[in-house]
Amino acid sequence: MRIVDSHFHWRPRSVLDRICERKDFPKAKPNSKGGYLYRRGEGGSAISNAGGEWFDLDALFAHLDSLGHDFDVVCSIGPFSVAFSDFQAEEGRDISMMWNEEMAAMQRKHAGRFYGTGALPLVDTKVAIEVMEHAVGELGLCGMNLPGSIGKDTRIDAERLEPFYDRAEELGVTLFMHPTDGIYEEMLDGYNGALYLSLGRVIDVSVAAYRLVLSGIMERHPKLKIFMSHTGGALPYQSGRMDKNSKAAKLPQNPSTYIKRMFTDTVSPHTAGMKFAIEYYGVDNIMYGTDYPCWDPGTCLKLFNEIGLSAADQEKIFFSNARRILGLKDPAPTKAQPAKREPVTA
Repeated sequence: MRIVDSHFHWRPRSVLDRICERKDFPKAKPNSKGGYLYRRGEGGSAISNAGGEWFDLDALFAHLDSLGHDFDVVCSIGPFSVAFSDFQAEEGRDISMMWNEEMAAMQRKHAGRFYGTGALPLVDTKVAIEVMEHAVGELGLCGMNLPGSIGKDTRIDAERLEPFYDRAEELGVTLFMHPTDGIYEEMLDGYNGALYLSLGRVIDVSVAAYRLVLSGIMERHPKLKIFMSHTGGALPYQSGRMDKNSKAAKLPQNPSTYIKRMFTDTVSPHTAGMKFAIEYYGVDNIMYGTDYPCWDPGTCLKLFNEIGLSAADQEKIFFSNARRILGLKDPAPTKAQPAKREPVTA
């Protein structure tokens, strides 16, 4: 069976090497795991401390190939997406475009198997629009990454970003929303990171997505495509509470109406969680995802298969939904070259 993994991570070393050259924060440095540690400021927690496996696409593909299916992947940034908004606008633009060029190069190299998504420097709205237009219009990337928080400006529903959402809707761009480790990690410290990793990231992505609802951004942009990672965070499971307690936002429809317009994945190490997300969002709004290399893709397959979906619904979630929602296309066939004629001899 052919599967599109809509929640997959790979990082180009060139971008991290570029950030390692910086003398001041934010900056990165090689870690003991063959990857890089990135810090936003002095004494702050590491936004990323990824090992070498995050940077070895051939090894990631080899493991997916061992699972008995043909995997295509949609590569998104994950928590590191906030980093591109940590820099001043011009530097953020350059580093974002460097990342996007690397995604496009890998998309060309593995045409029809690897689909890249772009980085955004949201610290400046005009620059963010410029980078997005270049990424999807010229480089052909299939979406952009929307961090839950933006540097010192923590609100992705800030009024200044309205033109960005206008343009994203016009372009039909899917915005990949993932927790960023930008706010809640220090609030939920202790237990060697267990509290934050188990609940903090769920809170991060849930609050970020709900800001788009309460601010009216989802109401004003009915065609805006938001991909909310990790089976929608807490929102599907607290949907009734959202409707009950959000009257002060004065939305014309219940908040759940806007939440259900979002898309999500199957990234939950819990069969019941996957099943409820499918029931809540509807089978047409769910794309299969593994969060690899954050999570074992073999375990993900096993849990997903335990749901007991029909073959038709499995095919949608495994493959056709991602192709439709993200506009994924096979590479254009190479035109056959005419056979070279040998010269006619007398």
